[in-house]
Amino acid sequence: MHRLTTARGSSRRAVLAAALGAGLLTLAACGGSSSAVTAASSAGTPSAAASSAPAAFPVTVTGQNGPVTLDEQPSKIVSLSPTATEVLFAIGAGAQVTAVDDQSSYPTDAPKTKLSGFQPNAEAVAGYAPDLVIASNDANGLVAALTKLDVPVLVLPAAATLDEAYAQWATIGQATGHGDDAAKVVKDTQDRIAAAVASVPASVKGQKVYHELDNTFYSATSATFIGSIYTLFGLTNIADGAKDASGGYPQLSAEYVVKQAPDLIVLADTKCCQQSAASLAKRPGFDGIPAVKNGRVVEGDDDIASRWGPRVADFTTAVASELAGQ
Repeated sequence: MHRLTTARGSSRRAVLAAALGAGLLTLAACGGSSSAVTAASSAGTPSAAASSAPAAFPVTVTGQNGPVTLDEQPSKIVSLSPTATEVLFAIGAGAQVTAVDDQSSYPTDAPKTKLSGFQPNAEAVAGYAPDLVIASNDANGLVAALTKLDVPVLVLPAAATLDEAYAQWATIGQATGHGDDAAKVVKDTQDRIAAAVASVPASVKGQKVYHELDNTFYSATSATFIGSIYTLFGLTNIADGAKDASGGYPQLSAEYVVKQAPDLIVLADTKCCQQSAASLAKRPGFDGIPAVKNGRVVEGDDDIASRWGPRVADFTTAVASELAGQ
């Protein structure tokens, strides 16, 4: 059993609700045994250092809202996306960040505010005089309102695959003048994930995994970002065969999970719902599940479970360690 811990974030219930409505859930963190494991990805370690190579502006990047042109390197960035916040600091653009939303809990020194990324207020955002705003959605007409004020907005929605995540990091790098730094973060993440997958014996292929989003048994299928990570290891996701699995986040039941007898359980509800390997074992019938009997329970970090940033390498590495029996 493994645990990866990070700074505590805000309301998991709000994140989960948004995830189920907008397909935003992504990666989970890893979790714990008798000895806690703390792993910090070099790709995900925040840094405010500037890129050594000068970037050419103007530059045009493309988000979900179409092409966005930046005449100069932005120096007052507002991030309304916790994932974007993590990426900005990971690629060395932290010094350019003026404000981040109320869900951005990592890194801990990010300039956190009361700004909402779920229900953004364009007037409040404009109050920070940004020269670039990065958001994960266009709620409340954010793009149109800020465009009228000549504020560039880059909308980068939830990634469904690793390749989509990598592409977004590259886009953020280009938009901020840290293209080379972003490429290094992508390469480091790819290398760490490849090493993690290679470290696991082929015998784990076909083993069953249950990913728990909260203690009402919401889960994530292979069609989601986090589900794609389990697919890398050849695991069988028990949520794939559930009723209403087509939306990516079906609600299972205790009976269903027990019957499926997963070999690995990942808890992404340790903060919101105070779930742990110990509490899992106390659920009726769960003490007979192979994952519980064999101590193969990963206690996740709720914040990482809702993001598609560089810390996905930490998650993948911890899952690999559990599967390899380390």
